[in-house]
Amino acid sequence: MSYEHLWGVMGGTPHAHTGMMPTEAEPAPSRPHLSLVPEPADYDEFDPFDPASATNEQWQDRALCAQTDPEAFFPEKGGSTREAKKICQRCSVRSECLEYALAHDERFGIWGGLSERERRRLKRGII
Repeated sequence: MSYEHLWGVMGGTPHAHTGMMPTEAEPAPSRPHLSLVPEPADYDEFDPFDPASATNEQWQDRALCAQTDPEAFFPEKGGSTREAKKICQRCSVRSECLEYALAHDERFGIWGGLSERERRRLKRGII
């Protein structure tokens, strides 16, 4: 099929998919630029080689639970939480642990000396 009859009328040359290719005088419609590559992460917050940039994540290294059997902190449904709570009572980073659990909506285990149910009640202002 010949498109020669369209030359000059439409101001462009035939194109296989759209019928006409835009000329330089008629710019192609612009599309938003979509990148398939994510933006680089911002690593300025924490430098592992700079002690001044220490984050709150280091509290986990000092937590007593890090030196204890983790199963005590994640008991089966209906299981005892007494042992884990005793350890939490003596832990120097208990408040950081509880803050972390509340901020990250931890739904399982004993965090900061509180069970899942106790943390939910704390968030609702019942405790």
